[in-house]
Amino acid sequence: PFFIEGSSIFNFGRGGSSSYWGFNWGSPRFFYSRRIGRAPQGNLPDYDYANVPEGTTILGAAKLTGKIGNNWNVGTIHAVTQREFADLEYNGIKSEKEVEPLSYYGVYRAQKEFNSARQGLGFISTVVHRDFKENTLHDELNKNAVSFGLDGWTFLDNEKSWVISGWTGMTRVSGTPERMLDLQTSSRHYFQRPDADHVHVDSSMTSLYGFAGRFNLNKQKGNIIVNSAIGFIDPGFDNSDLGFFWRGDLINGHIAGGYQWTKPNKITRHAQIIGSIFRSYDFDKNLIWNGYFTMGYIKFLNYYTLNTMFAYNPQAYSNRLTRGGPLTKNPAGWEFNIFGSTDARKTWVFGLDYVSYIDQSGSDYREYGMEIKWKPASNLSVSLNPQLEYNYEDAQWIDYFEDATATSTYGNRYVFAKLDQKTLSSSIRLNWTFTPKLSFQMYAQPLISSGDYYGFKELARPKSYEFNKYGEDGSTIAISDNEYIVDPDGEGPAEIIRWENPDFNYKSLRGNAVLRWEYKPGSVLYFVWTQSRSESEQIGQFRFRNSVSQLLDLQADNIFMIKWTYWMTI
Repeated sequence: PFFIEGSSIFNFGRGGSSSYWGFNWGSPRFFYSRRIGRAPQGNLPDYDYANVPEGTTILGAAKLTGKIGNNWNVGTIHAVTQREFADLEYNGIKSEKEVEPLSYYGVYRAQKEFNSARQGLGFISTVVHRDFKENTLHDELNKNAVSFGLDGWTFLDNEKSWVISGWTGMTRVSGTPERMLDLQTSSRHYFQRPDADHVHVDSSMTSLYGFAGRFNLNKQKGNIIVNSAIGFIDPGFDNSDLGFFWRGDLINGHIAGGYQWTKPNKITRHAQIIGSIFRSYDFDKNLIWNGYFTMGYIKFLNYYTLNTMFAYNPQAYSNRLTRGGPLTKNPAGWEFNIFGSTDARKTWVFGLDYVSYIDQSGSDYREYGMEIKWKPASNLSVSLNPQLEYNYEDAQWIDYFEDATATSTYGNRYVFAKLDQKTLSSSIRLNWTFTPKLSFQMYAQPLISSGDYYGFKELARPKSYEFNKYGEDGSTIAISDNEYIVDPDGEGPAEIIRWENPDFNYKSLRGNAVLRWEYKPGSVLYFVWTQSRSESEQIGQFRFRNSVSQLLDLQADNIFMIKWTYWMTI
């Protein structure tokens, strides 16, 4: 709750325009509050028993948000988190290991509007500094991390119909050469890709720089819809110490347009249709995603709604499937989505949702969802959203193994499998407003998921979607003591490779409850309770009854918090 109040001031890159569409694009978040107080990040040595803190203690935090004059929005956050230790026992010997250093986090944000909000300009800056005592942590976490970004917008006409908005920023992280080597080869960067010409691993590096940006053109008034954007994230960009970003090495853009009917007719109150073309490249000019998208929306006279979406993605390349290995082909695929809902104003509201994605490899994802909402009074609502997912992956990543005989794939074997996964989950929410000053919210999310891996295989050659199946053409595969054992070439020179059985059956239950009391205008007292319980087994079968029974018997982790705020006028 400390971070939620006034959080809109820290929104970056979202001013001026009413729509920020992205097709295969996720804008980096320069400030992601969950980084402060996160679970300790340090690795553990071998142990028989370990007691690791669930989260990092926030020793103190201060936040100042508000307006200066009529046009300046300002905000700053400063926090210090505690040095955390894990209690270990190995071969009867007890020890203690530092798993999170003493850390400082700082955020600075300001934005000014000009000419009656026709233009805006702002900046954001974040700072992270860590104080290490444990030598191994030097090589596992960045010592310092700094980011800086500029954002703004300008309207192109007096009616404020057309607007150009955008942002650009840069990051710098530093640490030991070992830490920078680990960062370069992490899933956010993959500098080690053997067929990439624009990136390479530098084992002597002690800092990493990067830049990113996104620029948008939007028509946000009238019946005709126009929305286009171009964005880029440099391979070295990394703001994950205090922010969040999906991936680097990306150039992405789209052109979209459509039409909307805003006046009621004999059938609809509102309707909209949109089409788009989009593409993504890496900085080596490889086409890594492209497609054609269309969407329709209808609100009928009785306030029922219907949403449909269809997309086609032609064949492209993937620089992520091999997790730092060579490029592979990305088979063409089709996506379809339809969602319908009854009148949201009524006491009972029902909705149905269906999502499907199928590609030429045979991969098939299907999702069935339902929404049930009950509003017995204006101050009380209860909602239930069950969801069932079926996911069949033709090439799910397993691992890679060094082997000098695998010359066609740069001296590594990239192993995949077919995956049959089933997931059942639901979100349950209660909102109850007792008085304008006193309210209660509760949320719970049960989840059961199982995954069965089979049909193990390895990539045959780069820039392809071809595989060598284990158990065929002289190769052998067996399982012993829950471990797969593979000889890739039978009596040939290749070494035997092994990996643990990846099958899983995971179940969890997470929930929280918040009582909010505004004891005077602007000043609030919160009482918060959070509970979580989870367990995972190496079983690939979906077993609903057993999973529910085990979930209810699991020991729960409970967190209780009190937050007090006092509003001051300066």
